[in-house]
Amino acid sequence: MRNKNGFSRCAEFYIGRLRKEGRHSTAHVYKNALFSFSKFCGTLNVSFRQVTRESLRRYGQYLYECGLKPNTISTYMRMLRSIYNRGVEAGIASYVPRLFHDVYTGVDIRQKKALPAVELHKLLYEDPKSERLRRTQAIAALMFQFCGMSFADLAHLEKSALDQNVLRYNRIKTKTPMSVEVLDTAREMINQLRNREDAQPDRPDYLFDILSGKQKRQDEKGYREYQSALRQFNNCLKDLARALRLQSPVTSYTLRHSWATTAKYRGVPIEMISESLGHKSIKTTQIYLKGFGLKERTEVNKGNLSYVRNCCVDRKKSVKC
Repeated sequence: MRNKNGFSRCAEFYIGRLRKEGRHSTAHVYKNALFSFSKFCGTLNVSFRQVTRESLRRYGQYLYECGLKPNTISTYMRMLRSIYNRGVEAGIASYVPRLFHDVYTGVDIRQKKALPAVELHKLLYEDPKSERLRRTQAIAALMFQFCGMSFADLAHLEKSALDQNVLRYNRIKTKTPMSVEVLDTAREMINQLRNREDAQPDRPDYLFDILSGKQKRQDEKGYREYQSALRQFNNCLKDLARALRLQSPVTSYTLRHSWATTAKYRGVPIEMISESLGHKSIKTTQIYLKGFGLKERTEVNKGNLSYVRNCCVDRKKSVKC
């Protein structure tokens, strides 16, 4: 592996291991990064000798000229760096100090834009006059009302997660245990989207009619089904935004970020926002902070919903005044 195609072989080996562990999403990102870099290098068999500071610099410029966003470029670079580090640890690649020093591996927070409150109100409450888009709107509204729940977590919720009036689940991405109280305003939408099918033996019994439940969650077919559902939801969100004449772009992530931004705007402590979203990025400070209870998170969730629901009413009153 040291000479002709060591980098590609090292990457493929790790991708295969990720798939065996059921980490299909991570494997998919590595596969995309490897394919992109191989295309840039002009060969499917990239060697470690081709991974130089100059080639990485030119690759970064190539990605930028292809129209990729900074966070996507950073993700690809971090995947390549991970593969390189594995090669060094395995003794099949020479260590080069600061090899990735000249390329972007950070996070551009400017890419993550929340909807203005007025547009968020339209997205969640204005009638799109289409049954298909009303279903999309209901999914979006539940994501917001479940403390900015990600689409992946919502789609993979099982019926057992709903314990009386509380959702208890582990986040797909981080495995963080979560609990969310179901607000009264969410009950009708839950019933609308509820999966009425009986569970199949040794298969997930999903709460919502988003995934079929015919595939095991850890199987690659299950991952592909989820990816298909995510693409369909994002396409429907675009149609919904167009039907409601929104000016801002809307994706599944927009709802999560909008919940967090709404809470921040209302003065909710960042520790509470982080815990409600299931994040682990407050670092050391979070260790010294007392955890928030379900009752406190429910009040924040209710406040967010009330703020968005009433924002247009408040604006109309201020205009009259």
